[in-house]
Amino acid sequence: MNAMHATISADGTRIAYDRSGEGPPIVLVPGAFNTRTTTEPLAVALRDRFTVLNVDRRGRGDSGDSAPYAVQREIEDLDAVIGDAGGSAAVFGYSSGATLALHAAADGLPISRLALYDAPFVVDDSRPRLAPDFMQELAGLIASGRRGDAVELYQRVVIGIPGDIVVQMRQAPFRPALEEIAHTLVYDATLVGDLGLPTDLIASITTPTLVIDGEHSPPIMHSAADAVARTLPDGRRRTLAGQSHDLAHEALAPVLEEFLLA
Repeated sequence: MNAMHATISADGTRIAYDRSGEGPPIVLVPGAFNTRTTTEPLAVALRDRFTVLNVDRRGRGDSGDSAPYAVQREIEDLDAVIGDAGGSAAVFGYSSGATLALHAAADGLPISRLALYDAPFVVDDSRPRLAPDFMQELAGLIASGRRGDAVELYQRVVIGIPGDIVVQMRQAPFRPALEEIAHTLVYDATLVGDLGLPTDLIASITTPTLVIDGEHSPPIMHSAADAVARTLPDGRRRTLAGQSHDLAHEALAPVLEEFLLA
């Protein structure tokens, strides 16, 4: 069974996570718009072989928050969770959570193995990078209480969801949950920057890393996965047949087990 735990990050922020299973530890780091409920099915699928620590990033779910935000604070959050895991752990990062995992590995956190799913980088001309003032625009919407507008801006500009689909999604049952954590979109925008590939940072990571994308993930994810795997000193590449950007634990868990237990 899952049991909620919490650790205290370096700046005093409480970071919540579910802990389940027995075996080598792995920390699951979700992406934008996500709490640990997104990665919970994967945690359940892995807990027969691993001790799984499924994290709520700061500002989301049961975790606390502290201003001002900085990427370094989230690296410290992850460091605190890894400390609870026993001082070293594998890390799985999903979408912008993959970007955070790369920053944490480059910062020297004790990560034994790294696995990334659909890391969001723009490495070709298939779509534009984010404008320099995008994060400020997003923060302005949040500051003025326009959380729904912030959600839709991120959906259109960062994720690339067509405008007519974004309008349809206003009535989706999960829309209130997206608005509830909309302030953390500013954090993710800070983390991903203009979506450019941080080549020097990635090239500095010696941790064995598996770079995964889905066959039907957005096109930028394929070229991004190629670029990340090629830039890493110890990177390998895997595409999950038939899968999209959504996490499919039944397809992903066996691939992670094979990599982490090799």
